[in-house]
Amino acid sequence: MSLQSVKAFFAEHAPDIEVIETPTSSATVALAAEAHGVEPGQIAKTICMRVGDRVLLVIARGDARIDNRKTRDAFGGKPRMLDAEQVADITGHPVGGVCPFGLASPLPVYCDVSLRAFDEVVPAAGATNAAVRIGVERMASLVGAEWCDICQDSQGAVAAH
Repeated sequence: MSLQSVKAFFAEHAPDIEVIETPTSSATVALAAEAHGVEPGQIAKTICMRVGDRVLLVIARGDARIDNRKTRDAFGGKPRMLDAEQVADITGHPVGGVCPFGLASPLPVYCDVSLRAFDEVVPAAGATNAAVRIGVERMASLVGAEWCDICQDSQGAVAAH
């Protein structure tokens, strides 16, 4: 059902974008990078977190790490990761397939500036073996994302200005 909601989202909002299903799992950044022939940073990972009483999605480059202090400063509270069951209930997508498309309920979406190092990224598409190739700015626009700067500036994940 999750994959279908993502396909329906693209059919309605961006029919030129094809959901790519792979025969192997792309549930982790490393597996997704291998399956799609891109570097790990080009995988756009979607993280579901709770800050206070708000649940939100953050999309960051695959090799970036969330900086807790920056996240507290940006969102006004300590970020807490949700468990797999909570993520699936809230987003409608399984862990490993979480994406900002075709959500079960509307959530605020934020794109970390780390993504701007790439013209095109590969986010999951509602299943552990599905993804899309999409321009960074187009992805942000399609999901109504706001830009933020909450990732660490190390490990090759240099924030673009």
